Amino acid sequence: MAREISWVGRSLKDFQEFPETARRRMARALQQAAQGETADIAKPMKGLGAGVFEIALRYRTDAYRLVYAVLVGPDLYVLHAFQKKSKTGVKTPRQDTDLIRERLHRLKEHLR
Repeated sequence: MAREISWVGRSLKDFQEFPETARRRMARALQQAAQGETADIAKPMKGLGAGVFEIALRYRTDAYRLVYAVLVGPDLYVLHAFQKKSKTGVKTPRQDTDLIRERLHRLKEHLR
């Protein structure tokens, strides 16, 4: 049975601003995750604990990211969606990592 997909903060609004093709590809990866599978464009996100994954997609000359958690509650929770503009290579910018950490913390508190 598939998990519900729940969006935390403004992650849905940010996701809806992605180009349509990127949104469709990432939505398929999210559906796979909701079914308990891992898409080929998803990988565990380091430093945030077990069950937090990042979907990474290059589209044209841009890079899009979507971070979700699966081990926090009954749903699949999308914590953050953003266009990566960092000049630091593949590393996620600190402000995005801090936002993900904060949303994950608030979600865990809310679900207690």
